[in-house]
Amino acid sequence: MRAIVVVRGPDGRETELGHGDLVGRLRKATLRVDDPRVSEAHAMVSLRGETMKLLGLRGRLGVEGRYIAEVALREGLEIELAPGVGLTVTELLLPDELVGLEGDDLVRQPLQGVMSLHLRPRPRLAAGYSDDADAVFWGEEESFLARVGDAVPRVLAVGDAVDVGGRGFRVVAIPLADASTTTTLGASVPVRVVASFDTAEVHQGDAVVLLSGLPARLLSELVAIGGPAGWDVLAGELWDDEADKGQLRARFDMVLTRLRRRLRDAGLRPNLVVSTGTGQVQLVLREGDTVEDRT
Repeated sequence: MRAIVVVRGPDGRETELGHGDLVGRLRKATLRVDDPRVSEAHAMVSLRGETMKLLGLRGRLGVEGRYIAEVALREGLEIELAPGVGLTVTELLLPDELVGLEGDDLVRQPLQGVMSLHLRPRPRLAAGYSDDADAVFWGEEESFLARVGDAVPRVLAVGDAVDVGGRGFRVVAIPLADASTTTTLGASVPVRVVASFDTAEVHQGDAVVLLSGLPARLLSELVAIGGPAGWDVLAGELWDDEADKGQLRARFDMVLTRLRRRLRDAGLRPNLVVSTGTGQVQLVLREGDTVEDRT
């Protein structure tokens, strides 16, 4: 049940990439392209419904003579990361189904990366790890584990029942056509995010938060990327100095905490921006939410 794209890199070697994998100069990138004209985190693979895409993060993507922000992948497609530095899609394998969860008062939705299940005030799945979650799910498209409370984690299979706090949930197969990378958490007052790089606005009902400085830039980077990104990738956009990784992480966590606190203090959703247990940070949008990118 894992979506895979096979890409031939500039050195002629083929690499399998899945949802969330990075392409760039970073040593931890799944497809590392060690060329000074390529950004550290140049692009990221993302599964969007029935389409696998390559999203430009800190670089643009050259396709048929045009440089664009994202491209739908197909076999035979040639993509330039920089002039003379090209990739070729040699194979695209999309599953018919994804693993998901449904249950008491919880509409079915895909399990992706790390997700936390909260029972109150009603069941909802949130992207990322939460200390106060009633259950946590993690893994990849074809293999997931669940930890309920302090119990020992268990491996999940389609058809399994999961009891959480007396409520019943089921692991289900979701047709790819019905799946989406946007986490839908059910009906609520919609949020409108307006990102303008050095400033940003978050509206929910009559409440509004006006952001500036680093919290605004962090939110704007997430809007511009349009998907999850590593904390180190985002930190590289916020600061240009050569601070060591420990100092950089401390700075980043402080900015993320400030952003979430501003949202919470205004009565807005603090989990609009979440950090997963794997170092990824993402903007979590519910049904009806809108985003305006003015960056």
